[in-house]
Amino acid sequence: MPDQSLPQARTSIEVSEPSESAGGHGISRRALLGTAGATGLVLGAAGGAVGYSAAPAPATPLTSVGSDRAMFHGKHQPGITEGLQARGHLVAFDLVAGAGRKEVAALLRRWSTTAERLMAGEAAPHDDTDVARDAGPSSLTITFGFGHGFFGKAGLEKQRPSALDPLPDFSSDHLDKARSDGDLWVQIGANDALVAFHALRAIQKDAGGAARLRWQMNGFNRTPGATAHPMTARNLMGQLDGTRNPKPADADFDRRIFVPASGEPAWMANGSYAVVRRIRMLLDDWEKLPVPAQEAVIGRRKSNGAPLSGGGETTPMDLEKTDAKGEYVVPLNAHARITRPDKNGGAAMLRRPFSYHDGFDADGTPDAGLLFVCWQADPLRGFVPVQRKLDRGDALSQFIRHEASGLFAVPGGAAKGEYVGQRLLEG
Repeated sequence: MPDQSLPQARTSIEVSEPSESAGGHGISRRALLGTAGATGLVLGAAGGAVGYSAAPAPATPLTSVGSDRAMFHGKHQPGITEGLQARGHLVAFDLVAGAGRKEVAALLRRWSTTAERLMAGEAAPHDDTDVARDAGPSSLTITFGFGHGFFGKAGLEKQRPSALDPLPDFSSDHLDKARSDGDLWVQIGANDALVAFHALRAIQKDAGGAARLRWQMNGFNRTPGATAHPMTARNLMGQLDGTRNPKPADADFDRRIFVPASGEPAWMANGSYAVVRRIRMLLDDWEKLPVPAQEAVIGRRKSNGAPLSGGGETTPMDLEKTDAKGEYVVPLNAHARITRPDKNGGAAMLRRPFSYHDGFDADGTPDAGLLFVCWQADPLRGFVPVQRKLDRGDALSQFIRHEASGLFAVPGGAAKGEYVGQRLLEG
C-alpha cells in the first residue's frame, strides 16, 4: 500500500441544477427535491421526504452531501481525481461467447447513458428500482475500463496497449483467480450507500446478454463531514493512509497519471491505467503490536501521520536522521521509506482506495482490509517498480496479504453525445 495521499482539491463537483427529464417518472427527483445552497441546509422537522410527488410542492433542500454532483462528460472519466467517497463498489464482467465489437459498443452506450443520468441525480433510463428515489447525486461517479482479455474477444487485439501486459508475479501474492482480472471493469463510488447500490444494480442489469458478472467487491471510507476538517483518510489499521499522493496542483501530475494526448494507442489519450488489488489486513496480528512498533513498521506517527524524523504530516521525511544509538529513526524496512517516489526512480501513482470488511472466518479472524485502486499513466513505471521493492523487504508485508488483482485500461472521458470507449470501438 504505497504511501501516497488522495488530493483534496480538483473534485469536479458542482451543485446540481434541476433536470428537465424524469426517466419515465414524469418529473425528475432533482426538480422536486431542489438543491442545497452554499451553506448546505439540512432537512427541517417539517420537511420529510418529497420523493416523486405528482403534484408540485415546495422544494426541500438536500444537504450538501446529497446535492454534490460529479460530471460524467469531460477530458477524463470521473472517479479518478475526485475526493474519496463514503461507499464504493468494484465489479468486473466477462464478455459472453459471441459478444463482439457490435455488442460491446451497444453495451458501453447503455452504460454511459445510465451513468450520465444517475450521476445527475436522475432515474435510470429504464426499469429504475427506486432505491435512490429520495436522494440527490451524492457525488456519484461511475468509471469504466477494459481488461487484457477484452481485446481478443472483441476482435480488437491490435488495439491492446502494451501497458496492459499482465502484471508480474510478486512473492506476497496469494491470488484468487476467480476474483481477479476480467474483460470489463466498473468502479462505482458515492457518498450515500443507497445511491451507490442503485448504480451497481443498474449497471448489472444493463449488462444484459452481452456480459456476465465475474466478481464484485464492496468498500467504504469515512463519510465526508465526519471530521472537524478535511484530512487524509485512515485505513483499518488506524493509520493515515496516503500522505504522499501526487496532487493535481503538481506540475507533473498529468504526466504521471494520464496518458498524453499524443500517446499510444490514440484511443487511450487522456486515459489512465488502474491497478486493483484486494489486500487483506491481518488485523489480529497487527493489533497485538504496541503503537511504537506499528509506527516503526509504517515510518510515521499513528496519531497524525508525521514522519518519525519529526514535523507534521506533510513534513518531508529525513531518511538520514539517526537516534542516540546511531540507528536510523525511520527504519530501513519502514513502509513509508521504501515507497518514496525519490527512492523508486520517481515512480508515482494516485491512490484512491476503499476499505472493506467481508465478515469473519470460522475462527473469528476478520476478513477485512483494503480495496487498493491506484492510477498511473503507465503501470510498468508506476505500480510495478514500487511493488517489486516492497516485495523485497517491506516491514508491512507480514501483516497483509494480496488476495486478488486486476489491471485495466481506462480510456479518457466521453465528450457530450459520446459514450465511453467510442474512439476504440468505432475508430
